[in-house]
Amino acid sequence: MSLLGMTRAELAEALRAIDVPERELRMRGAQLWQWIYGHGLKSFDGMLNVAKPLRTRLAETYSLARPSIVSEQVSIDGTRKWLIRLDDLGSGLDLQRQQKAAEVEVVYIPESDRGTLCVSSQVGCTLTCTFCHTGTQKLVRNLTSREIVAQLVVARDRLGDFPGLTPPTDGLVPPPGTRAVSNIVFMGMGEPLYNLDAVRDAVATMSDGDGLSLSRRRITVSTSGVVPQIETLGNDVGTMLAISLHAVRDDLRNELVPLNKKYPIEMLLEACRTYPGASNARRITFEYVMLKGVNDSPRDARELVRLLKGIPAKINLIPFNPWPGTRYECSDWSTIETFSDIVFNAGYASPVRTPRGRDILAACGQLKSETEKLRARARLMLDGTADPAVDAD
Repeated sequence: MSLLGMTRAELAEALRAIDVPERELRMRGAQLWQWIYGHGLKSFDGMLNVAKPLRTRLAETYSLARPSIVSEQVSIDGTRKWLIRLDDLGSGLDLQRQQKAAEVEVVYIPESDRGTLCVSSQVGCTLTCTFCHTGTQKLVRNLTSREIVAQLVVARDRLGDFPGLTPPTDGLVPPPGTRAVSNIVFMGMGEPLYNLDAVRDAVATMSDGDGLSLSRRRITVSTSGVVPQIETLGNDVGTMLAISLHAVRDDLRNELVPLNKKYPIEMLLEACRTYPGASNARRITFEYVMLKGVNDSPRDARELVRLLKGIPAKINLIPFNPWPGTRYECSDWSTIETFSDIVFNAGYASPVRTPRGRDILAACGQLKSETEKLRARARLMLDGTADPAVDAD
């Protein structure tokens, strides 16, 4: 079993299981924590302040194994997408869950002043948002907190973002002296608030000052609107909040984000008004994908302004990122600019998100494990119903 991704309490249990005296658990746990999360060590041998007999026992029982990288793609704009296989953690899942080995996509977006890592919280997605590629993939299972944390560790490994590691030489990460991964967004595969316990524990590990040390103000959890969990997120997790809104009328949002049928817009916005910690300094981000002829009229923009009155908000306009088989198109640029001007003139920040990683299907709404398509093709071939010479794409 790998110790990677464990919480402090889990590390203490792992030490207790190899007979570390109770009086030493706190000290030894702190030592392991710093080596694993502060230095990114992959071997117990390098833990020089840990007694050699204990290092030997640790190596005999545990590992520091990472999930394996199945594939890595680099966009022309520097965005990186990794498909990672998470069963390497040996996390003690029962046989049925092991057979559903987790493969998720993780995206890194480098910018001049920051590096943002988009992590997944589920394998697949339980929601069926019609504009989102990930939403066409069925939910397999929730990720554990360890599997969520491991995504960050793998990214830091690849980016040379631990002490002593050499960053890539292709110039696609922030300049020397800056942290490659400075921000986390839970905007990958899955609905984070349907896996809130694991997200909470993962955030605690990511934000611990003695290890990975990311500020909670630099961690954003995005939800499609699981209203009952929003207050809990604010109270127990304390991250920034993003809402996938995308429509200003319930009838349209019912179509775009079917969860709206359960938690309509009025209920969702009331949860935002009372979100713990929300203020002008900690604004809620409202994500709004721009769909041509669907939700992009000046009337929609004015209604959006009206709906958000009284909420400390930033409105993130997202040009729709196309994917194979979608029925939607991206709004014209002039339409997006008109929409943005209306929102901005009403006093809201309304940046238009620059599409990143479109050429490798790494942009917002495009994530979907390539392995699902490949496996479906393999099943058809085994059944004798597909021609292997025909490209399923």
